Order: sequence, then C-alpha cells, then structure tokens
Amino acid sequence: MEWIQSLFGIRFFLTFWCLWVGLVVLQPEGFCQPPNENMNEEKALNLAEQFGIDVGEVDEEVKEILGLTKAEGVVVYAVIGGSPAELSGIKVKAIIKEVDKYEIKTLVDLGTALEQTLPTKNFTVATYEPADPDNQGVTGGLNFHFVRILQD
Repeated sequence: MEWIQSLFGIRFFLTFWCLWVGLVVLQPEGFCQPPNENMNEEKALNLAEQFGIDVGEVDEEVKEILGLTKAEGVVVYAVIGGSPAELSGIKVKAIIKEVDKYEIKTLVDLGTALEQTLPTKNFTVATYEPADPDNQGVTGGLNFHFVRILQD
C-alpha cells in the first residue's frame, strides 16, 4: 500500500513538472506577441511616427557609438515635440526594449507592438538609455515610460 502512495506522489510531481516545462521552458519565442505577416519596416516607421519618434534598427555603428553589448533593438533618433512619445519622456539615443510587454528586437517587432497598443491609448514603453559622459551623475539604465494618448 505504501508503494502505491509513493507512486501516486511521483506521478503527481511529474505531471506538474511536465506542465511547468511546457508552459515556461518550452514557451515559443514571442509568446505574448502574435506574428504579423502584414507588418513591414515602412509600416513600422509610419506607426512610430504616429507615436512621435523617428527610429532605426541598432546596427554595429550604433552599437559602438552607444557602447551597447549587442547590435539588437530599435534606437530613437528624434522625438517629435508634443507627441505621446515626448509627453511620456522618451529621449533621443534611447533603445526601445519593450512596448507593453512585447519584446522589441527589430523594426517589425516595434511596428507590430505599436499596432496592438496605439489604439488602447494607454500603454508602457521600456527603454534602455546609455550613460551620458557629458552629464555628470547621469548613468544609463532601464526606464519605463507610461504613455497616455489624450483625445481632443
């Protein structure tokens, strides 16, 4: 009888372990972000402009200039005055890492995320801002910007 209880405990443990592995470890990349076959770089740039930023993908040159470890992500080249991006505090040279929990690695990722979040008029943007050696006391780091799009 004791071995039956032990066997039940092992089966119970293995069932929940397999469930955890399936949900957490084997999770497909981009789990939270549905793939969008209709998104392209041009559409992504238009959505970014609607948000109020001029952006481009991080390449090797940008990586070196900003002192990044990987050439991955989307860098902000300009912020349009009075836009939701400016009002939320996004700065030039920031690397957009996440939009409302959608991981951003490419312009298409950014476009897909903005397409999903801009209509909600209330979302967050996580940016990495490198340290500025010309501004003493300001160090780089991850910043969260709360975006609220106001209507007339």
